[in-house]
Amino acid sequence: MRKILQPLVALALIAAPAAPTFAQAAPAARPATGQDAKAAGVFIDGLADQAFAILRDKSVTRSQARAKFRTMLRENFAVNEIGNRLLGRNRTTITPAQYQAYMAAFPDWVVGTYADRLYEYANSDLKVVRTVPRGARGDIDVFSRITLANGGQPIDSVWTVSKGANGKFQVQNLTVAGVNLTLTQREDFNSYIQRKGFDALVQFMRDAAKA
Repeated sequence: MRKILQPLVALALIAAPAAPTFAQAAPAARPATGQDAKAAGVFIDGLADQAFAILRDKSVTRSQARAKFRTMLRENFAVNEIGNRLLGRNRTTITPAQYQAYMAAFPDWVVGTYADRLYEYANSDLKVVRTVPRGARGDIDVFSRITLANGGQPIDSVWTVSKGANGKFQVQNLTVAGVNLTLTQREDFNSYIQRKGFDALVQFMRDAAKA
């Protein structure tokens, strides 16, 4: 299961603005409408099409594909909010300089760690099944099913999206086969920090991005 989830983390995390602030990607202050929910489904469907198009494009190198994924990251995902959530309680124990270093390393870590593994899923397909507005903050759950090219068991996933300050949808989280990927990665980060320290985590992220 972990091998399947890891490449999907990349699809969940690939995107968002670079400035480290919560306000820029804050969810809408009103409940999502039915029209919003429908638009959110179109957003996820289009995002999946973009990702798979990059994976299937034989005219680009892996390096070029990584650059395209990085652009998707900055445009479509709430990377700053996701990065903050992955820190969990460690956010209150680090210095501003450590935080800036972490946020600077985070997008490249996502691409460097997971993008190459996505090629195993280049011929898979994602279909949006339904959309459900959630709560009063404007969040929308987009339920989808991923059909694997190798004929394996389909994977059900739930993309949580909301509109950012610019009025465009951004991915906030992804749950795959009942596993909340933000919580899973946060536990991994916290374990690493507890064993080796925060600065070691940032260096690990930098090294992984170069691999």
